[in-house]
Amino acid sequence: MATSTRRWTADLTRTVLGVLTMGLLVGASFWILKPFLPAIIWATMIVVATWPAMLGLERRLWNRRWLAAMAMTLGLVLVFVVPFSMAIGTIVSNIDDIGEFWRKLLEFRLPYAPDWVRELPGLGAAVADGWERFAGERLAQFSQHLKPYVGVVAKWFVAEVGGVGALLVQFLLTLVVAAVLYVTGESAAQKVIAFGWRLGGERGEEAVRLAGKAIRSVALGVVGTALIQSLLGGLGFAVAGVPYAGVLTAVMFVLALAQIGAVPVLVGGIVWLYYQGEIGWMAAMIAWAIVVGTMDNFVRPLLIKRGVDLPLLLILVGVIGGLVAFGLVGIFVGPVVLAVTYTLLDHWIVEGAQQPAALEQTRHQA
Repeated sequence: MATSTRRWTADLTRTVLGVLTMGLLVGASFWILKPFLPAIIWATMIVVATWPAMLGLERRLWNRRWLAAMAMTLGLVLVFVVPFSMAIGTIVSNIDDIGEFWRKLLEFRLPYAPDWVRELPGLGAAVADGWERFAGERLAQFSQHLKPYVGVVAKWFVAEVGGVGALLVQFLLTLVVAAVLYVTGESAAQKVIAFGWRLGGERGEEAVRLAGKAIRSVALGVVGTALIQSLLGGLGFAVAGVPYAGVLTAVMFVLALAQIGAVPVLVGGIVWLYYQGEIGWMAAMIAWAIVVGTMDNFVRPLLIKRGVDLPLLLILVGVIGGLVAFGLVGIFVGPVVLAVTYTLLDHWIVEGAQQPAALEQTRHQA
């Protein structure tokens, strides 16, 4: 009895020490990789979302993986680095024009509400009264009302984005990690699937595969919708003659990715057209902004449902909640976590409901 007790104590001690050692090693590894984790997560999300495209490109490039990986990496450079550099260059080269435009904008006085606004059914009178409160004020005076909110937004932006140099470093790290994953994608995927199987058997492997489907689904829905909205909004600006249409298109794309939408930028373009006296173009831009600003309500669900068969509300909550919790990368992390959790919980509930029925059937057969 004493021998078995000592053996049991030794086994328990060995197990506890082994778990503690593994926990310390995992924690230390994450601590060392902390500066690289954003780039690793972004690269993983991008590679998983674009993996089918990479395989198709590989078939067209004589089944040469290195050529396909190089082409995909160059594509990422064109999509991320080049537009960012062009936006910075445009701002720097037009800094005098931007300063003059800002000075004129601060001198702008909000006109009084037209009579037709007050005559609108429902909220017309309330909108007109609110409009009249600020009518006649210069924008510089009006901006005093927005200062508290601008400060909060500015602090959030600085905290999320940081300096331009740090952002470029993260871009470069993301490109390097993505290139490595494109080359060694199959072996990395097999290791992740094997890890899932080791944790939960068949259910763990299913969770890993579901995570990949959720990433592709969100990439197709969120990124695809943001791309469509920004391109259509930029097209409207270009046709209407709004300046810096290319830069504004990039801004709309980022805002649409962040689930804010392209509407704030479109409204800014409409205000500029009104200030320029282009009433006809302003009316056309209002109609175009309504189409572009509301299309995500039906385009995003259609694109997301093509990738994974999960409740749409779950995906949308994951996108918005992940954005708030983790920043831009949370757009992908949030839906993946909720999708895997929802699926595992659903299977656990179904299995629990099936067990009493199986016991009852066995009892009747006996």
